Amino acid sequence: MVDESLLEGYMGALLVGERAGCRAIVERVLQTGTPANVVYMEVIWPMIVEIENLLRSARISPVQEHLATRINRAIADQLQNKLPRKALRGRKVAICCAPEHLQEVGAQITADLFESDGWDVRLLGGGLTNDDILGFVNEYGPDVLLIYGATAKQAPQVRQLIDRVREVNAWPGMRIMVSGGLFNRAEGLWEEIGADLFAASAAQAVEVAMTGQTVVVHDGQNGRSRRRRKAVRRQPVESAN
Repeated sequence: MVDESLLEGYMGALLVGERAGCRAIVERVLQTGTPANVVYMEVIWPMIVEIENLLRSARISPVQEHLATRINRAIADQLQNKLPRKALRGRKVAICCAPEHLQEVGAQITADLFESDGWDVRLLGGGLTNDDILGFVNEYGPDVLLIYGATAKQAPQVRQLIDRVREVNAWPGMRIMVSGGLFNRAEGLWEEIGADLFAASAAQAVEVAMTGQTVVVHDGQNGRSRRRRKAVRRQPVESAN
C-alpha cells in the first residue's frame, strides 16, 4: 500500500499544477520497490476518480481539473514502459471513451493495463461517431469493446451504439463492456443500456474481460459492497435510431 501522506501530497500538488512535485512523489513511491502497475492503481487511478468527484460537486474549478488531468496523463505516459508484461494472450480489446480529457486519461490507463496483461489493444479515445466505431470493430474484430466514461447526455448515444452493434452483428462473439463516468454512479445502468459486462476500475476491467464475470460495486459514505454476476450474452435488440 502507498503511504497516505504521499497520496495527500500528490493530490495537493495536482490541484495547484505542480508537475515537478507530482513526479517527485511518484519517484519516491517507485524507489520503495512499488511496481508501476501498483502506482497506476493506488496513486493515479484514485486521483482520477477523486478529481472527477470534486469537479462534479464544484469543489474544484475546471482549471484545476485540467491541470490535474494533464499531469496524471503525463505521468502515466512515463510509467507505461515500466509496466510488467505478460505473455500475449491472442485476445483483442478496443477501447473508446467520452471526449473529455478526464475520461480519456481513464481510458488510457485501462488500455495500458490490458496491454500489460497480454492483450492486443487499440485505444480509440473520444470524439468518434458511432459509425466510426462500428466500422473499426468490423475491421479489427475485438473480443471486447470497452466503452469508458459517459455523462447523462451521452448515455443515449452509447445505447444507440450498443443497439447498432447488436442489430448488424458487427463482430460475432464480441462482448461489450462499460466502465467509468455515469456507469459507476448509476447502479444497474450497464444492464439497462444493453452491455454484457461492467467494471468500476481499470484493474477490474481486465479481470472481468478474462473471467466473463462482471463486478458490480456500490460505494457509500460508510462502506463498500461488491457482488458478482455471471455475464449473459444478450440477444440483438432493436435499433434505437
